[in-house]
Amino acid sequence: MSDRKAAAATLAPSATLTVEEVLRVHHWNDHLFSFSITRPASFRFRSGEFVMIGLAGEGRPLLRAYSIASPAWAEELEFLSIKVPDGPLTSRLQRIVPGDPVFLGRKPTGTLVADALLPGRRLFLFATGTGLAPFLSLVRDPDIYERFGQVVVVHCVRSVSDLAYRDELESHLAEDPLVQEQALLQLTYLPTVTREPFHTTGRIGALIESGRMFRGLGGPPLLDPQTDRVMLCGSMDMIRDLVGTLEQLGFDEGSNAKPGDFVVERAFVG
Repeated sequence: MSDRKAAAATLAPSATLTVEEVLRVHHWNDHLFSFSITRPASFRFRSGEFVMIGLAGEGRPLLRAYSIASPAWAEELEFLSIKVPDGPLTSRLQRIVPGDPVFLGRKPTGTLVADALLPGRRLFLFATGTGLAPFLSLVRDPDIYERFGQVVVVHCVRSVSDLAYRDELESHLAEDPLVQEQALLQLTYLPTVTREPFHTTGRIGALIESGRMFRGLGGPPLLDPQTDRVMLCGSMDMIRDLVGTLEQLGFDEGSNAKPGDFVVERAFVG
């Protein structure tokens, strides 16, 4: 029996977890990777939600919350993760290969879902780093284009190599059979880099305040709480930077129970 099969044999489903198989792994650079796993037939989630992912530990599984990057209709589950050299989970998770077993939680949840917001003219999805993951799920789901006339993905990273999925987003998901036509007409991708030369540089807050973010969007030069909606996912620095700005502009934070103008969720990267 191979080492991987032997490891899988020691795992077993539980009331809260299933055991899934790694299908693909892609290393974007030395501190960022993505991976896909099998999806149980009974697993249901809404695009934009997160779920517990983990590996076997000493005595009990080691689990962390990860946003699902694939849309609700996908046959596989995709995730985006950073590599933390001393991280209890990511130090091991970054070494997974196809065929390896991983734990998957049975109950996805989260607030970055389409019905957490009122419909509007423009939806801005502000992300830093792996906070892009739930928005990858949303923009590959046809439902989001039915609720908003324009969807703008703003991804802020430190270096150009951190722009995971850049090619896919710049081509407006041209290879995606379900949303390629809608994305071509309605999706705008705005990458920005803070620590290397790039055609757009600067933090998200600075891009909003200067108006640079809105050039070429064909709409108001600022965020409009009457017609625009916002989702935030990423670092606490970005969230602190933007929440105050949104509130000053007249936005109200929403929730699943009471749809509003914007929702916030911190990226899970442990």
